[in-house]
Amino acid sequence: MKIAAIHAEPQLTALAYSLAGPNAPYTESETKLIAEVKPADTDLVRSVRALIRAGDDPLGEVLCQLRSASDRRVTGTIYTPAPIVLNMIQWAVSERRPPARIVDPGCGSGRFTLAAARHFTKAALLAIDTDPVATLILRANAVVLGLADRLTVHCTDYRSIDLPAVDGPTLFIGNPPYVRHHNLERHWKEWFAHTAEHYGFKASKLAGLHIHFFLKTRQLARPGDYGAFITSAEWLDVNYGAVLRHMLADGLGGTALNVFSPDSMPFGKTATTGVITCFRVGNRPQQMIVRTVKSIKHLSSLGTGKTVPWSKLRKEHRWTRIIRSSAKPPPGYIELGEICSVHRGQVTGNNHVWVAGHYTGELPKAFLFPAVTKARELLAAGSILGTAEQLRRVIDLPFDLSKISTEDREQVDLFLHWARADGAHQSYIASTRRAWWSVNLRAPAPILCTYMARRPPAFVRNACGARHLNIAHGLYPRRPLTNHDLTALVAYLSNGVSTDSGRTYAGGLIKFEPKEVERIPVPRLEELHDIAYQMDNGAVKKRRRKSDGDFSARAP
Repeated sequence: MKIAAIHAEPQLTALAYSLAGPNAPYTESETKLIAEVKPADTDLVRSVRALIRAGDDPLGEVLCQLRSASDRRVTGTIYTPAPIVLNMIQWAVSERRPPARIVDPGCGSGRFTLAAARHFTKAALLAIDTDPVATLILRANAVVLGLADRLTVHCTDYRSIDLPAVDGPTLFIGNPPYVRHHNLERHWKEWFAHTAEHYGFKASKLAGLHIHFFLKTRQLARPGDYGAFITSAEWLDVNYGAVLRHMLADGLGGTALNVFSPDSMPFGKTATTGVITCFRVGNRPQQMIVRTVKSIKHLSSLGTGKTVPWSKLRKEHRWTRIIRSSAKPPPGYIELGEICSVHRGQVTGNNHVWVAGHYTGELPKAFLFPAVTKARELLAAGSILGTAEQLRRVIDLPFDLSKISTEDREQVDLFLHWARADGAHQSYIASTRRAWWSVNLRAPAPILCTYMARRPPAFVRNACGARHLNIAHGLYPRRPLTNHDLTALVAYLSNGVSTDSGRTYAGGLIKFEPKEVERIPVPRLEELHDIAYQMDNGAVKKRRRKSDGDFSARAP
């Protein structure tokens, strides 16, 4: 019988209990879990024990397979690949003083706890997780590896624990669970805000659970303690990550950031970003070491990279700009914002009402504006949006309805009666407008661009004069540009912009805010045409070579 034959959590629980044995100091949650389990197959126990001794985590792998991606997303159950664990432990080994205690918040099956235990043979082990199946698996692993006598397990929320004093430093190491604020209970959001305020930090209740774990570590740790956590990387740039950025500068003692490239997939098939944050508690650092990691195989020496003064980090709201590229354009280039201002598309407040199609009556064509309402409309257009035929119409009425002709006003009033019945006047956006019925679309932008995807933005010439909603940004020249200029600018932007210029969110999504688009470096207009032509021509040749290769592969 093989471990692949385990198809349900009760079977997994029985196997973990058979490995851990009846004498472990089980928590109340674990005791309830194992109350009615039957002994696992002897051959299965023997084979799994051999895998654990060989350094594998077969039970943890099975647990992740048994639970759906959506279920694991709610609890933040994403286990860390062994190469990442090893590199983080090696960083801890390089510290001057070995730890007297190792704390693994959100321990899961114990990958960090057990790896650290092998390197720090005298340290006490403290593992915390709310999932009794996971902690039961950790106990099984620890018994098989002969580490159970050093291990204390808390099946509870990390934010609720206290730590007694120990003679020596504590190492905090692990993968705090990523759980979005939507799934956090209100009392924990209140705890987060109050605790941050106690330390002089202003905290947003939009912060995810991993940020809460950093704050709890700040609360528990003492000067001389140190640690390394791997988390999603969105906190480097977003507003609610500011509290962590401030903590690292004051008290938590940030020393190094190792940021995985957005396309590196550090957690295998789980589409998320990653950053390893190293810290020395009580240290007020003058500088931080930062670097970009292309992939797991390039991950080594977490304390190496370029040195950035904290004085510079404090001034920058988006740390990835410092980590991945220079904040200034290359020599001979300028920022796109010197040529164009960038504006987000209009928010209707209720697309069901304001995007034509749901209302079955008639409206004068003068109030129906072709508009880009979905990002895929730009992605499908290529380099130029030449016709508005396939676009939907957005209803935009004037602020002053008295200026509408008597003939048109009758149809408009019928529509407004329907819109009001649909609650269009009650949305937050509508209530803040000068008149709830006037969407007030922006003028057509000569260039449109997408702003959120797992790829760089798509830039498109808006030759048909379409309006755009807030699924796109509009680029408006600050001075008149010829069609030739606009074409060259789109050609350059389509080939010369990488994901590094945007901000990365968990899930691997890259988002470009208007100001970030304005900061994209571009050649000066007098040089733009030649550079854009060379880039566009090179991209065409590359596509042709790829096409030729594909054709040759298909030929008999």
